[in-house]
Formats: sequence, structure tokens, C-alpha cells
Amino acid sequence: MATRPFDVQRLDHVVLRVRDLDRSEAFYREVLGCAVARRRDDLGLRHLRAGASMIDLVAVEGTLGLRGGAAAGPEGRNLDHLCLRVEPFDEAALVAHLALHGLAPHGPATRNFGAEGDGPSLYFDDPDGNTIELKGAAA
Repeated sequence: MATRPFDVQRLDHVVLRVRDLDRSEAFYREVLGCAVARRRDDLGLRHLRAGASMIDLVAVEGTLGLRGGAAAGPEGRNLDHLCLRVEPFDEAALVAHLALHGLAPHGPATRNFGAEGDGPSLYFDDPDGNTIELKGAAA
């Protein structure tokens, strides 16, 4: 068996295809606190800083987005979910913050396995129906 010439270190970025680039950028900035790191309007692409990682938003009608076919909808999604490790994980504060943005979690926080082990998770959807998991520390 050949030796792999690399080790995976962390998630670098996730690319989401979105219907409305401005709406999605506002959502990720206002609700999750991501910051725009770079804009590529010629490609319909926004790079958002999410802690040590990036979330890239691609307009489905843009140069890059057209390569992916139809936009996600009730019969298909761009991905299952995106998990963001958050600190602190205060369920009541998270739910209140989501409510300020007209959002509700799928249900109460549950314990799930992640990169650090079992910890609390809260799920909700972005404007395009992509599920986001906010994950707390393993305990």
C-alpha cells in the first residue's frame, strides 16, 4: 500500500450554490457573523470567512453556478448540512439569536458526534434550505 503524501488538517472551505447572492451573504454575515473576505462578481462568487475556514457562496445563475445545474429545492439539495463549531454553546441564547432573524431550530439541541467527540448540536436552515448545524464542545 502506497504512503499518502499528505494528512488532512481541517476543513478549508465549503461551496454553496445559492439563488440570491446578496440575500445569502447578508444571512451568513448577520446570523453567523461571517465576514466577506473577497468578492468575485465576474464569477458570481463571494468568499466568507468562517473562523479558520471559508464558506463560498456561488450564484446559481452566475458563471460558476451554471455548471451545477438547477438550484436546490424540495426534491434535491446542494449538500446534507454544514457544521460550524461555535463557542460558547448556550442553547437558549442561540435560539433567541435565531428568532431575532426570523429563524427557528429544527428542534431542541441534541448530542452528536463531531471532530472533537460527542457534543451539543442545534440545526436550522439558511435561506436556500441548506441545513446548518451549530456544534458545541465535546463533553
